[in-house]
Amino acid sequence: MAKVFIDGQAGTTGLQLKAKLQKHPFVELIEIDENKRKDVSERQKLMNESDVVFLCLPDDAAKEAVKLVTNPDTVIIDASTAHRTDDNWTYGFPELSEKHYNDIKFSKRIANPGCHATGFISVVYPLVTDGIISPDYPVTCHSITGYSGGGKKMIADYENPEREEELGTPRQYGLSQVHKHIPEMKKITGLTDYPVFSPIVSDYYSGMAVTVPLFTKAFKKKMTLDSLYDFYCEFYKGSTFISVHKAVAPMLSPLGLEGTNKMEIYLCGNDERITVTSVFDNLGKGASSAAIENMNIALGFPPETALL
Repeated sequence: MAKVFIDGQAGTTGLQLKAKLQKHPFVELIEIDENKRKDVSERQKLMNESDVVFLCLPDDAAKEAVKLVTNPDTVIIDASTAHRTDDNWTYGFPELSEKHYNDIKFSKRIANPGCHATGFISVVYPLVTDGIISPDYPVTCHSITGYSGGGKKMIADYENPEREEELGTPRQYGLSQVHKHIPEMKKITGLTDYPVFSPIVSDYYSGMAVTVPLFTKAFKKKMTLDSLYDFYCEFYKGSTFISVHKAVAPMLSPLGLEGTNKMEIYLCGNDERITVTSVFDNLGKGASSAAIENMNIALGFPPETALL
C-alpha cells in the first residue's frame, strides 16, 4: 500500500481527490488531524512519511509546501499553477507522448495540468509536434466550463438561492488575456506566441468543452477534415482515456463525462474550416482524476487504477 497525503484537502480538488483515493485499492490515505491542518511541523512530518503528496493549495502556498519535503523518495504532484512552466518539474499529461509518460514514471516532481490547458494542449500539441501548423500559427480558443472550476466561493455564489440574475447566463471572463493557464498553453504546445483565449463559465456544476478553430489553408501540410480526423485517431491510438470522434449531432455539449477521467475529441466543420473540441470533466481529466492517473504511473500501477 502506498501512503498518500493531501495537503489542502478542504478545497474543491482536494475533496475530489480524497473521495477517489478512498476507493483506490493500493493506497493508504494519511489524514491530518483537523486541529493541526495549519501546523507546519505536523504537515511536514506527514509529507515526509508519504510516498506521494498532492498539493491542492494556492500557488504561493504550494511553493512553500514543496520546501517542507526532504524525503528524496516522496513524489509531489502539484495541482496548482505554481510549477507548470518550471523546467525542473515534469508536466503531467502522459498521453502526449511516450516521453511524457516515461518522464512522469520516473519523476518526483509532477505538475498537474490546468483544466482549460488540458483541453487546449490535447488539440494543439499534436498539430505543432507533427508540423501540421507552424509554432507561430495565430491560435485562438474558446472554452466553456461549469462553475465548479472557480472553487468554493464561485460554487457558493452559483448555488445561492438568492443569487444574482446574471449567474443564470454564460459569462466570458479572462478578458484581459492574462488567464493563469495561458503560459502553460504556450510552453507545452511549443507555440511561439500566446493564444487568444476566451474562457466562459456557465450555470452547471462540471464539464467543459475546449474548442480551437482552424483554417486548413494556413496548414503546413495539406489536410482535409477526414485526414485530420485520421491523424488524431492515430495520435491517440491505444489511449485508455482519450477517444476521437467526428461530430454527428447538430450541437455539442460540454456534459456527459462528469466524474470520469475520459476525454472525447470532436472534429467538426468542412475541408476549409475545422473546429476541434475537447470535451471532459474539469474536475476529472482537468484536475483530480488526472492527478491520480499521474500518481498511478509514478508508483508503477496501471494508469487506469481506480479511474474506470
